[in-house]
Order: sequence, then structure tokens, then C-alpha cells
Amino acid sequence: MSDDLHRLVYYSRNRIRGDADVQAAAMRGILATSRQNNARAEVSGALMFNAGCFGQVLEGPRRAIETTFERIQRDPRHGEVSLLAFEPTPARSFANWSMAFVGTKAEDAERYGDIARDSGFDPSLMSADTLYSTLERLAIEEERFAA
Repeated sequence: MSDDLHRLVYYSRNRIRGDADVQAAAMRGILATSRQNNARAEVSGALMFNAGCFGQVLEGPRRAIETTFERIQRDPRHGEVSLLAFEPTPARSFANWSMAFVGTKAEDAERYGDIARDSGFDPSLMSADTLYSTLERLAIEEERFAA
């Protein structure tokens, strides 16, 4: 399976309309569905979200990643989907996460300082490597806080 392991990095514009409660409810739905689908398809990854953008890293078998990304591109909650990288990878960075999630609450901005200051948590301002390493670092941080 490791010969077929791929990593995809993308960002998209948030098309979810409504106030903070509507946005939060939509994100809960996205995460629940993603976690279930990804676990079944052997896909792992991390998702960053703010009111303006999604940024995501997906890892897994090539065909499963392609299918997942096609579904994201058709999802009306995502606009201007931009592929930043899609390439083979020797190992997973998010093996413990069917979908890690990093939001943009005020305490997140304080906790992640430089990232929020440099990008405003806007994945469209990040390269594939920067978005990947940011999500990897934040997922590790989330694991520490959850422990």
C-alpha cells in the first residue's frame, strides 16, 4: 500500500453563507461526514477553516484521494478549489486523524501566533509546503492539548 500512498494539498473559498452558528453547524456536518468517509477509504488528513477559506491535506491511496478530491470540487460549499500539490509520499503525517480540524477561534490565533499573523489563517496565501507543514504542526499541537 505504501507504494500507492499520495498526498494532496488544496485550498478553496468558503461558500457557506450565514452567521457563526450556521458556519459552525456546517463545519460539524462536514467533519462528521469526512471522518466517516475517510476512515472507510483509508484517507487521513487535516483541515483548516476560517470564514473565507478551507485549506486541507489529504493522504492515502491515490484512487481514494482522487475520488475524495472530486467530491470536494463538486461540493457547493467549496468555491475556487485550487490544487497546490498532488504527489507520492513515503509515509503519512496524519495517520492518527481521519480528519484533524483546526479552526480560527480567537484562542487559536493566540496559540498559533505567527501563522495567524502571517496569513490570517488564509490558506490561499500559503504554498503547498507551507500549508502542509502548518497543518502538520497544528495537528500535533491539537493532539497535545487533547492528551
